[in-house]
Order: sequence, then C-alpha cells, then structure tokens
Amino acid sequence: MLDKTDRKLLSLLQQDCTLPLQALADAVNLTSTPCWKRLKRLEEAGIVRAKVALLDNEKLGLALTAFVLIKTQQHNSDWYHAFVAQVTGMPEVLAFYRMAGEYDYLMQVVVSDMKSYDNFYKRLVNGVPGLIDVTSSFAMEQIKNTTVLPL
Repeated sequence: MLDKTDRKLLSLLQQDCTLPLQALADAVNLTSTPCWKRLKRLEEAGIVRAKVALLDNEKLGLALTAFVLIKTQQHNSDWYHAFVAQVTGMPEVLAFYRMAGEYDYLMQVVVSDMKSYDNFYKRLVNGVPGLIDVTSSFAMEQIKNTTVLPL
C-alpha cells in the first residue's frame, strides 16, 4: 500500500528521475536513508520499472506516428507467442496491447515517413500468418503525450 510520502516521491520521480537523493528526501521531509529505503522498496515491488530519458521523436527524424488495429482468427497459444515475439522484436512498436472489442490488438508505431511505414507493414503482415484485418490511422498532430501517471 502506498502512503502519501510514497506518492509524493513517485510524482517527483515522474517529473525528473535525475533528482538527487537529498533533493527527494528534502521534498518529502525525510532524511536520505529512509528516503533511499522507500525508493528501493518501490523498485523491488516493481512500481518503479525503469528510469529513462524521454526523447523527441521528431527531432530524431521519426515524425510519423501510426496506430495499428489488428484482427485475427488465430487465438491459440502457439500463434499468440509467435505473434508477440515478432511484434515485441520490432523497434518501431512503442506500445502493443491485446484488446477487448472489435479489434484484437492495438499498436503505436513510430517511423520516419510513409515509405518506412510501408516497410514496417510488410514485415508485420508477412511475419506471422493469420492477420485478417490490419487498419492503420496516422497522427496529424500530437496534442498530449505523457508518461506521468495520475497519483
């Protein structure tokens, strides 16, 4: 169970995970050792999964974002594991979800341009048989994109 101090630490880390331990401790009115122990507990519990740098995809030449919806008639375990292995091995895929509803899977894909997307698409549909509908929508403008969870 997370208490108020844990939530404050997590909020601070979501804003800037490079904050020094002493700055975090000061912000939550703890000394450095109890603060460090809380952080270790949050990491060991898997609540803090990673500490990463967030990059600007457009400045890196990856300006095209596609959302890919997939339907399949395959739902057996072997097919699922092969499909998951293929998709998780594709670096263009930033997010990948198994869905309830009309479509079975949803992906967020980032590439440089339409030609790159076409190459990605061909690798996707030729990599694992059984996809019956692959529908892509392309983002025209990013209005909000955050990794900050509402605590």
